[in-house]
Amino acid sequence: MCGIKTIVTTVGRPNQHSFELAEKACKVLDLPFIERKKKSLQKIAEEHHANLIVAGKLSYEYLPFESEEPFFFHPSSAAFRLKRIARGEHEPFLDVAKLQKGDTFLDCTLGLGSDSIVAAYAVGDIGLVIGCEGNPNVAFIVREGLRSYDRAQLPLLSCMDHIQVVSSLAIDYLKQQQDNAFDVVYMDPMFEETIEESKNFSPLRVAGLQNSLTDEWVEEAKRVAKKRVLLKAHFRSPLFDQYHFKRDIRYNAKFHYGVIEL
Repeated sequence: MCGIKTIVTTVGRPNQHSFELAEKACKVLDLPFIERKKKSLQKIAEEHHANLIVAGKLSYEYLPFESEEPFFFHPSSAAFRLKRIARGEHEPFLDVAKLQKGDTFLDCTLGLGSDSIVAAYAVGDIGLVIGCEGNPNVAFIVREGLRSYDRAQLPLLSCMDHIQVVSSLAIDYLKQQQDNAFDVVYMDPMFEETIEESKNFSPLRVAGLQNSLTDEWVEEAKRVAKKRVLLKAHFRSPLFDQYHFKRDIRYNAKFHYGVIEL
């Protein structure tokens, strides 16, 4: 959130690992540490007029200023989507992405990384998946979550290890890339209309940057992509027609994919 600083603290009853996690967050993000001292998170946020990164006993949470819900990493829909893919079932995202082993994939709007996880599974160890996240706090939470999430019961999620998180606005990162640098470039801007079923994304609506698609963004994506550019948007979005994406219509879905073949 513009004009509001971020500080690091711990859960109410931290252990030694909590302090180690807090120290890491302070170092990586160059942020100050504030002792909890039995205060509520809301009280600390109000006193310092700040966003909070909270180091827990195993992982982090991010509490944007004045938000009632924390943002934390979890694989969201990726876990059951990977199970379906492994069984040979239909996956709409991969139908339009047409990813092959060894492909390079750029996710311009990483968020929780659900689609990037599926992409990482599809391109395999020899492929490359990079996800851009414009909010450095969210980027940190997702990067650390991808590395540390317990996938003991979900071995398919081991593909998360191959995702590289870049803390950058998508347009800035795209401008730094050479022509045809990635096989597929993917854009999933925050929907213009809220999908009520997607309750797990509500903290991200506060925590993340909600950039709209622009002419420059689309043109840069087309320059950087070698094979295709993908768009995910609400089924009523005007973006498909505005930017000439061929829509993959799914009559029972609240969002659609669009593709520009290059």
